Amino acid sequence: MEPAEALPLASAFPPVLTAAMAAELLQVNVEYLRRMVREGRIPCHRFPGGREMRFLRDELLTWLAALPGDDQSTSSVRTQVSDPVGTYATRPSPPVTRS
Repeated sequence: MEPAEALPLASAFPPVLTAAMAAELLQVNVEYLRRMVREGRIPCHRFPGGREMRFLRDELLTWLAALPGDDQSTSSVRTQVSDPVGTYATRPSPPVTRS
């Protein structure tokens, strides 16, 4: 299976991404993405002699899939559920009944 096929919404992104597009794909703040690049924690390509960063969509998805998936939360009960993209959505609150 191709990396872009692993996440259905990922195929909506072009194969080469700007920093803003890569941050959107990974659902992180663009400044956090830039910090990860500076720290060498995420694959990135730069133009010779320039500051422009480009990211390969499939490379990012492969990198993301290779990250450890251990739950590192401090709570014992999850209050959020994962959607198909791997992000978290708040569980709907139970309906309030009035007596």
